[in-house]
Amino acid sequence: MQFSAHHRTRLLEEMQAEPLDLLVIGGGITGAGIAWDAASRGLSVGLVEKGDYAGGTSSRSTKLIHGGLRYLKQMEIQLVKEVGRERALLYERAPHLVLPRPMLLPIYKGGTYGQFASSIGLWLYDRLAGVKREERRRMLSREETLEREPLLTEKGLKGSGLYVEYRTDDARLTLEVMKTAFSLGAKTVNYAEAESFTYDGDRMTGAQVRDRVTGQMYRIQAREVVNAAGPWVDELRKQDGSLKGKRLHLTKGVHLVVPHERLPLGQPIYFDVPDGRMIFAIPRGRVTYIGTTDTDYNGPVDSPQLTPQDRDYLLEGVNHIFPGVGLTPEDVESGWAGLRPLIHEEGKSPSELSRKDEIFESPTGLITIAGGKLTGFRKMAERVVDLVCRRLEQAGRISFTPCRTDRLSILGGGDLGGDGFVRFREEWMEKLNEGGLSGERADELIHLYGTQVEKVWERAGRSADNILDAQLQHAVEEEMTVTPEDFLIRRTGDLYFHRRRAEMEAPEVTERMAQWFNWSESEREEQEHRVRQELEHTRPQPVPAAE
Repeated sequence: MQFSAHHRTRLLEEMQAEPLDLLVIGGGITGAGIAWDAASRGLSVGLVEKGDYAGGTSSRSTKLIHGGLRYLKQMEIQLVKEVGRERALLYERAPHLVLPRPMLLPIYKGGTYGQFASSIGLWLYDRLAGVKREERRRMLSREETLEREPLLTEKGLKGSGLYVEYRTDDARLTLEVMKTAFSLGAKTVNYAEAESFTYDGDRMTGAQVRDRVTGQMYRIQAREVVNAAGPWVDELRKQDGSLKGKRLHLTKGVHLVVPHERLPLGQPIYFDVPDGRMIFAIPRGRVTYIGTTDTDYNGPVDSPQLTPQDRDYLLEGVNHIFPGVGLTPEDVESGWAGLRPLIHEEGKSPSELSRKDEIFESPTGLITIAGGKLTGFRKMAERVVDLVCRRLEQAGRISFTPCRTDRLSILGGGDLGGDGFVRFREEWMEKLNEGGLSGERADELIHLYGTQVEKVWERAGRSADNILDAQLQHAVEEEMTVTPEDFLIRRTGDLYFHRRRAEMEAPEVTERMAQWFNWSESEREEQEHRVRQELEHTRPQPVPAAE
């Protein structure tokens, strides 16, 4: 069976047919990692996600596989070690999506990091995180820093540290892990909402799940249930009557996208802003994106908004450190707002809250995983599945193998590894260029799909003229794409990083999907309306003038 949008009903029926070992609720990177790990150990696994895969936090991050420098400042030594190891592993397993990039840390008089502290901190970080020798930090003089990044303000500049961070596509990474779980036997379905839990006495036995596309209800039974719903985990704990003790503390993070020519940086930069926080500016092809804010959030979890205030805060920070740039609201092409599901700690500001994950066990048996970071998803999953396996074994189920995801391939990366991907990319750049694709477009496709670029190219008849249709077919038949938003935001990233392309493609994408899914006229209009809303929400509207 393909990982196709047309097979969603069949997958839900199979989940309902007999009890699962494990039902995972939540299709972000944490849920995907749990499904991958559990399926690789031989558990029967189902996963339901009420929206699209990676539709929440997992498509709205800074899109970095962090090595954990900021955790060193908070003295979270074990976390630095763990995420450093995980980052290196992810680079080998998904080299098309995990890209090493030199990051500049300018050092200013009175800034967050002094020269000595930066040098020692980056040195210690290299050792704790197991950074490869060729990627270890270099300290640059004031002159070397300005030569490398002439846009920086010279006032108070003392020098900089240069270290390596890894840029990623968070939504594509989540999708590739989900597809890998599916290839190992996990049954996963998006747009399937767990509306209520089922119980046998005081023990949870599964969930009532509604297919949000067809409206059909399914009763899915499972020996163990894991709540991996990100910002929504407390809502599920409340349904279970187990929202006691520790709770989530939601903070909002906003990012802006501007044309690269308006902020033409030579490399990613991590810098101080006037209120004492630090933000990133990261070049990505034809754009540079900026982020992030970190503010308490108490609004609707389903729809955090990018506000003019958020936008102006980030623009002010950029213009402070790059005074010759003069970014204005009109320069903002797109942006996104996401929620961090952190664990509440009394008296701490949003930026001080730990990014560590925690597991909560309910008296009914519900397992909840909360907190954590994108980089650490595999280890988070390992801890959860270890607990699930212990419980299943205590209940008389067979013994399960230990975690082996550290040795398994992720779809798209295959067995290439970092070095192999370099050769693969060169080979496919040549093939795609010969078929009429520009170098920029060819590079984009190779990094989107990795080893699966061949499937997309075959669907296109090896012709650049058919590439949109091929991408869309692949997205529906191989990546469970249900709506135009799924395609424009999470399968391609176009709405964020190629906004004009997204605006041009949206009508054709909607029309093709309407034909393939036999949408009624009202359904097609609803999908068009939702795309227009997304286009509006990703560009903050001006504040109305006072009367």
